[in-house]
Amino acid sequence: MGRPVVHFEIVGPDAAALRAYYAQLFDWRYDTDSPVAPEVSDAGDYGFIDAATNGTATNGTASDSGAPAGIPGGVGGGPGRAPHAVFYVAVDDVEAALAEAERLGGARVMGPAANPNGSLVVGHFTDPQGNLVGVAGPR
Repeated sequence: MGRPVVHFEIVGPDAAALRAYYAQLFDWRYDTDSPVAPEVSDAGDYGFIDAATNGTATNGTASDSGAPAGIPGGVGGGPGRAPHAVFYVAVDDVEAALAEAERLGGARVMGPAANPNGSLVVGHFTDPQGNLVGVAGPR
């Protein structure tokens, strides 16, 4: 089986406005207390989407309402952040994955960058056609 998509994020210069927009559009609620790598979003401006509002139950498989499980995600950014949406693929080694993406014709954009709590490392690259993709793995 291939590597799974494990997270997505939407980033822009006005993180609060983005969170309000998606809260109204999709009824998402956010946890803004969790730390995120400073390369990803300004401190306090990133909101992880509450699992209960993203169709994911506490066991991570499907919502308690029976709706399909959603991929975890977040909405954030801050002044000067370029607007983009990105998905993250799970990898064992972020540096190795970024190096392989480059070897195959992609370009590293960011990373590896560690989450302030130290348990997660992320990176971004563009594929040969310019699409932004993220990779995430353990420290």
